[in-house]
Amino acid sequence: MKPPPTPDTPPLAVHTLGRSGVPVTALGFGGASIGGLYRPVTDDQATATVEAAWAAGIRYFDTAPHYGLGLAERRLGAVLRTRPRDSYVLSTKVGRVLDPADGPGDDSDHGFAVAATLRRRWDFSADGVRRSLEDSLTRLGLDRVDLALLHDPDDHEEQAFREAYPALEELRSQGVVRAIGAGMNQSRMLTRFLADTDVDAVLCAGRYTLLEQDAAATLLPAAQKTGKSVIIGGVFNSGLLADPTPGAMYDYTAAPEEPLRRAARMQEITTSHGVPLRAAALRFPFGHPAVASVLVGARSADEVRDAAAQWRRPPADGVWAALRAEGLLPGHIPVPPGGTRSR
Repeated sequence: MKPPPTPDTPPLAVHTLGRSGVPVTALGFGGASIGGLYRPVTDDQATATVEAAWAAGIRYFDTAPHYGLGLAERRLGAVLRTRPRDSYVLSTKVGRVLDPADGPGDDSDHGFAVAATLRRRWDFSADGVRRSLEDSLTRLGLDRVDLALLHDPDDHEEQAFREAYPALEELRSQGVVRAIGAGMNQSRMLTRFLADTDVDAVLCAGRYTLLEQDAAATLLPAAQKTGKSVIIGGVFNSGLLADPTPGAMYDYTAAPEEPLRRAARMQEITTSHGVPLRAAALRFPFGHPAVASVLVGARSADEVRDAAAQWRRPPADGVWAALRAEGLLPGHIPVPPGGTRSR
């Protein structure tokens, strides 16, 4: 594959993950969608999406074996191999090992529109961590990743702390990875990682958004206290904050009536201030200084271009106050400074 033309957009603002020295762009690319999340994505479509992210200035890319049973890793690696390895930062995850499947089927039970030629097996042992990372490098076709994250150890907490985390720490000390952490859809265990281990960063999905701020109570203060970083995933709460209409997804399922109502009212308010809801949602997490990057998932070049454009669009003055005035955003939650737009 020939490298595409030099992008006409410079890289986005960069923040460092904790004390690791690993730089991530403020807007990062989340790879689940190009692994066929919810509906199929072709190889050509996935390639165009990643290339559009690069052209938009994104230089931080996140993926996982879970995403399409390794498909997202293979597709992301195919594009990134055409770029100088030191020009971007890549994270993947450990905790699910992929084994050959017993028979034909599909992966719809896990949310991915792909053939189930492999099956996931939870493995937070030290050997499982090492095998998972080796397998990921093979699928990516790269010699290293920059950040390795324990993926969803919710039901494997003690093994994750006792076996998986020390294995990651050893891999970091050997220089196999530059930074380590954990990625989850909850705050409690991520707060424990920040307080009780020497992780560099954690990835918190869906728990620090315009719609809900569970991570504000303990996770973000713990990160700030320890000098570590938080990456925010699920900033649109599975799509609800991108398009709050009936049938929208929320936390990987159909949105219940109450969050749908709140998100729709938020959209009315932000629109009245001249800014789309998705632009406010992308900017919101950066009100807290511990947030280093926000990941946005996209399945098409148009989607990723739109996300980058919304990211570069500063919220209008008064939009945060208007959301607070209607009780849609708690008064104690920090917000980023507004832009120069007026009504």
